[in-house]
Amino acid sequence: MSLTGCASLVQAGDPVRFAATMAAPVAARATLWPLYALNLEIARAPWVSAEPMVAEMRLQWWIDTLEGLGQGRARNGHPVTGALLPLLSGKAELTTLLTGLAEARRWDCWSEAFADRGAFDAYLDATSGNLMWAAARLLGAPDQAEAAVRDFAWGAGLSAYLMAAPELERRGRLPFADGRPAALGLLAQEGLGRIAAARKSAPTIPRESVPALWPGASAAAILRRAARRAALIAAGALAPSPFARHWHLATRALLWRF
Repeated sequence: MSLTGCASLVQAGDPVRFAATMAAPVAARATLWPLYALNLEIARAPWVSAEPMVAEMRLQWWIDTLEGLGQGRARNGHPVTGALLPLLSGKAELTTLLTGLAEARRWDCWSEAFADRGAFDAYLDATSGNLMWAAARLLGAPDQAEAAVRDFAWGAGLSAYLMAAPELERRGRLPFADGRPAALGLLAQEGLGRIAAARKSAPTIPRESVPALWPGASAAAILRRAARRAALIAAGALAPSPFARHWHLATRALLWRF
């Protein structure tokens, strides 16, 4: 699949990352489109069937495909794989990150709650954290940037997860071990703390890698709303307006911050 094809997939299925990528320099977009198209397909895989084993088989296909791409082997079966080959061939670290992301999505195939808080944290870090760190790495982030990127990604991933929680419940999932408003408010506060810690460590993230964090441009605003009024989570009313999303992204892109 061409980069244009990957961009079209992201535009249709992940408008937040599409807008963030459009705000990035053209050279960065060529790297980010295939990565975000892959993430979209992996995130969709658990929902291809109401039968968990069938959904897991689709995830396993992606895991096997990613391992092959990392070793320079192309694989037919999905058009995105062709665009990924130049990014992943010979890149063991990136392959490990993305296969870890796919492995974490196995939770989405089943209806059980997370075993404990540690399992929930690991899920956010493997899904949001691995993706954002892979994007930052592809854009030149050094090793010392990983902690800050992962902190920010955890907060950004939490904001997206809180917005998705009502739909997860409608689909028969148990999104929280403790779904009381007070507990969710504290969780949102923790996400805000992670974002604040990442921003304090901003100097560790080079300028050219900052666009990898722009998909989380609205995360702090979403978490503040959740912390103040946790009842908005169950009501599915956390999402910012399109104008607010545009404003959050535009100000960060203009100032080259996150």
